[in-house]
Amino acid sequence: MHVAFFVLLCSSLTRYLMVHPGAPSTPWVVVLAVVLALLYILGPVIGPRRSAASGTLTAAPASGTLTAAPAFWLTAVIGTWITLVVLAPSFGWCAVPLFYTGLRSLRTKPAVVLVALLTAAVVGAQVKLRLRYGFDPNLLFAPPAGAAVATAMFIYSQRQADRLRTVITDLVRTRRELAATERREGTLAERQRISMEIHDTVAQGLSSQQMLLQAADRLWDSDPVLARRHVRTAASIAEHNLTEARRFVHDLAPADLADGTGLDEALRTLADRETSDTLHIRFHQDGTPATPLPERVQSALLRIAQGALANIREHADATAAALTLTYLDDQVVLDIADDGRGFTPTDRPGGVRGHGLPAMRARLQQLGGTLAIESTPGEGTVLSAAVPLPS
Repeated sequence: MHVAFFVLLCSSLTRYLMVHPGAPSTPWVVVLAVVLALLYILGPVIGPRRSAASGTLTAAPASGTLTAAPAFWLTAVIGTWITLVVLAPSFGWCAVPLFYTGLRSLRTKPAVVLVALLTAAVVGAQVKLRLRYGFDPNLLFAPPAGAAVATAMFIYSQRQADRLRTVITDLVRTRRELAATERREGTLAERQRISMEIHDTVAQGLSSQQMLLQAADRLWDSDPVLARRHVRTAASIAEHNLTEARRFVHDLAPADLADGTGLDEALRTLADRETSDTLHIRFHQDGTPATPLPERVQSALLRIAQGALANIREHADATAAALTLTYLDDQVVLDIADDGRGFTPTDRPGGVRGHGLPAMRARLQQLGGTLAIESTPGEGTVLSAAVPLPS
């Protein structure tokens, strides 16, 4: 639009000089054309400016009025142009760019009034110029029609831009809220993961050591050989838990899976390590995997087995337990059974004492798996963890 203004201004001045080369008003027309060009160029300096942040005009307050400097600039531009139109009607072609200048500078109602006044000036100048050739209806209807179309398009585009700006603002705010929500959820998920890892490694190991050391203390005088065996077992558990803790700090796989050992070997090692004089644990595998299990699945099932055996050792008062790993076509299932005292299962996570079973459910939910518990007081417990396999 700025380029169009200067093109029309130069073409109007050129036409005037060609048609009226020796007219008395020629010097005034040239001077006024130069002044109008300079005023238009000064528009970005003293005219209405747009906010870099929002793109809205900052010089026009809500009432539709301009502050002193922009108002003086706009008045000078319009006044100079009207004077030019009176002296040389051909300068009326510059009206369209000036329409947009007024529409950008003022609020809607004052801008429409200004456009109407500019259009009236153009019509008056053209009618005065062409009266000697007879009346032409286009002089009365074409400029107002063009001004109406230009004004309607500008107002519509401005409203669309305002709506788009509002939508963008809402999207930015929503994105920030979503990012904050994701950070909170990520923090909670990480806290849950850390709590499960600590429960299944360090906490269970400390619980086993406590039980072994208490048993060693009771047997120290009556059966020192067995007491020393309990102490050595506690030391072995402490060493294994130290390895687990170090790998946990580095966010690596469980120690039993660290050297590329498969889940079956890791479960067999776990069963042998947790077997004691009072609790015999055996491992059985049914089927073979078509493809290696994902590391997340192996780690989750191993942690579940560790937590389940810790619960059996601490709460079940069992003498035998079994780990059964079954590979089916579409899922892998880990069953942990014991002959202990059993309990009454509940479907409510809050109804289960402790942190172990809720942590197992949480691990399986992250993998799309399920946890089933079958238990009756006095008849032992069977815990079944199923994880779907990728097709």
